[in-house]
Amino acid sequence: MQRLDQRSRDIFREIVEGYLETGEPVGSRTLSRSGIALSPASIRNVMADLTDLGLLDAPHISAGRAPTHMGLRLFVDGFLEIGEPARGDREAIDERLKSAGTDLGKVLAEASDILSGLTGGAGLVSSPKREAAVRHVEFVPLANRDALCILLTEDGDVENRIIRLPEGLPATVLMEAGNYLSTRMKGRTLAEAAQDVREELSSRRAQLDAAAASLVEQGLAQWSGDAPGQGRSLIVRGRANLIEDAKAAEDLDRVRQLFNELEHQQNVLDILDTTREAGGVRLFIGSENQLFPLSGSSVIVAPYMGGGKQVIGALGVIGPTRLNYARVIPMVDYTAKVVGEILTRRRDKDGK
Repeated sequence: MQRLDQRSRDIFREIVEGYLETGEPVGSRTLSRSGIALSPASIRNVMADLTDLGLLDAPHISAGRAPTHMGLRLFVDGFLEIGEPARGDREAIDERLKSAGTDLGKVLAEASDILSGLTGGAGLVSSPKREAAVRHVEFVPLANRDALCILLTEDGDVENRIIRLPEGLPATVLMEAGNYLSTRMKGRTLAEAAQDVREELSSRRAQLDAAAASLVEQGLAQWSGDAPGQGRSLIVRGRANLIEDAKAAEDLDRVRQLFNELEHQQNVLDILDTTREAGGVRLFIGSENQLFPLSGSSVIVAPYMGGGKQVIGALGVIGPTRLNYARVIPMVDYTAKVVGEILTRRRDKDGK
């Protein structure tokens, strides 16, 4: 910013705002008609200087310029004024989230759908990390050698996972494994109890036969997320928006790359979890995001809280780098706060 004079700042801002509005490079002739009191030739000289600084680029063979990822970061940090969400956005978020009731899954799915619909990107929401103390554990036999692992917490949440059983496993083994976990985990969080249970199993101190011990380990893996694709879930809505935004073959290639990355659920959860340390909205532009460096995308994420003001999950939006940051950033932040308020009220009600 210190290396830019006022004329360069004005032209840079006009280019970025024009690009974010249209998705197209902005030329000197367009700028000269926008109120900048300079000739097209003078504007081109400033644009060349901004390009040399790495803030602008010429995406195609034309006189127009578009901001680079570094330029967008400078614009967001140095020029963008972030306010409150628009009234219409707030009302839509309030109405739809409150209509989802207090069921955790419905609230989170609705939040992802809202963000996708209002921003034109894809909505991302991570389910909470398990923080509440465990009340009861049970394994219920199903048809076709499957069993339902049920984890009931003190705050009323119920986690269900389906696991595959060895052929011919007696029902008494399911009961033995459930009783064992209930006894050792009752009143403790999953994170607190899981390590102790595993150590007891590995040191052969647990009074369980091999089948029951194996079942216990499967249950722990499912609930804690150690099993691939299990444990915490990632809710993604609006993938089609990303395809619709692609305007050229290279854009479609980037979208395909993005879709491939979204399939690696744990990696996306790791990105969302960075908000636990940041404590607020985080923005990754293009190559700043190690997960999607080749997709030309931006990710805006914010944490949501449960009872006790603890960060338990995160939500956000992924879309093209020309997202309307002034609108989307406060919208993501507001959605996270409303989700947190709903979960807090839900916990307070269950605790009465």
